[in-house]
Amino acid sequence: MKRYTMLSALLVAGTLAGCADVAGPAATAAPRSPALSLAQGNGQHVVVFKGSGIPAGFAAEVAALGGTVTYAHAGVGFAIVSGLGDAAAAQVGGMGGVSAVQADEVFQLESTGAAAEAGLDLVAASQADPATAARYGFQWNMRLINADDAWAAGKLGSPGVTVAILDSGLDYDAPDLNGLVDLSRSASFVPSDDAITAAYFPNRHPINDYNGHGTNVATQVSSKAVALAGVTSRTTLIGVKVLGANNRGSLAGVLAGVTFAADQGADIANLSLGGGFTKAGSGAFVGLINRTLAYANRQGMLIVVSAGNGAADQDHDGNFSVQYCGAPHVVCVSSVGPATGMLDQDAPAFYTDFGRSAISVAAPGGNADAANGFPVSARPWGPDFASRVWSLCAKYRIAGFDATGAPVLTPCAAGNRLNGFVGTSQATPHVSGLAALLIAEHGYSKQPSVVRHAIERSALDLGQTGTDPYYGRGRIDVARALGL
Repeated sequence: MKRYTMLSALLVAGTLAGCADVAGPAATAAPRSPALSLAQGNGQHVVVFKGSGIPAGFAAEVAALGGTVTYAHAGVGFAIVSGLGDAAAAQVGGMGGVSAVQADEVFQLESTGAAAEAGLDLVAASQADPATAARYGFQWNMRLINADDAWAAGKLGSPGVTVAILDSGLDYDAPDLNGLVDLSRSASFVPSDDAITAAYFPNRHPINDYNGHGTNVATQVSSKAVALAGVTSRTTLIGVKVLGANNRGSLAGVLAGVTFAADQGADIANLSLGGGFTKAGSGAFVGLINRTLAYANRQGMLIVVSAGNGAADQDHDGNFSVQYCGAPHVVCVSSVGPATGMLDQDAPAFYTDFGRSAISVAAPGGNADAANGFPVSARPWGPDFASRVWSLCAKYRIAGFDATGAPVLTPCAAGNRLNGFVGTSQATPHVSGLAALLIAEHGYSKQPSVVRHAIERSALDLGQTGTDPYYGRGRIDVARALGL
């Protein structure tokens, strides 16, 4: 069984899930399971309180030790503190009302690739008919889940429903997203990216996407269908940046992002990032994650998470707990995609995590891996391109930094190039889009358990009858879920 290398007792993992980008129209490079590393050292500590609320005088006591409280949430009962050394952090642990203190854990994903297609002719959006998007022909994924049948019936989502994208940010004024993103309710929890924005792009919102992953994920949920369609075309998005240009995120950032999204009134939070830790010695932090997700559930926010790209059996993890599929109140999504040409589009993806106890439903995330025998397409745009999940490439995606430290942008800066991605990250937003449609159509606002059960009940039963290790309750079907 393939398993992420454990470098710490707490957070391992991020499946920034599977973003394997393509390098160009002739590219054949296969997507890889995430090469993940994890390290302490971002200068932050997570402080867990003994209950909800923040002890009186806590910020002042931290300041007296040379630290700063950068985020605190009374509803859950935790804080993020920066600037403390080990000795000072130990003193914080002894304060009244404090249950535990842990150095924040940073996870990193290796990602490769650049823009795949240049010179796309972008015409006016057709939100009322997403199937007219310029590259809808690429979107096997939307046809597989019968999203086009829902559009034909006028099921396009509602701006009154909000999906929070906890990811690398959004290219919020890209043609497919422009006007769908509520910037007033969006925020960044990645200080390293905030510094880039302040120094080089001061006119951009802090959620500006320097990586591209978040933009791809968001577009699968909601898109104006200029270049490519989303499951919906009218759902409101908010960006919650928890992953940076360097592919790094942290436990503290994810927890802050979840609580922020819930407090902004999001109906759904999409977490295409995953994670995990050893259970032994991590009880306080298992509890904190569960408390955070329980708070979000009480606020009426459904949380949809990616299963992970390690091809791991989550039913037999022993002392390893996969997050966030192992947490309560979540929909955990595995990935399917074409395995032989474009014929068997419901084949479990070669990289997807699985487990009867973990997976809720499956959705299209792609299965392109020509180098390992997964499919070589006869489509005209090149080998294995047909099975990817597509979006416009983020204009501010950073390729690297020059000798002065200034960011160097990729050819995506032209604004008319596409990226193809593969992973459980890409499967997950299809489910978030379906959840947004169900809320819009049936008035399930602030009823996350009702939405979750509706998604599971309507899924197309595949594999073993009932709950299957790879498909969970089945592969989602948008038209079926809406009773079409």
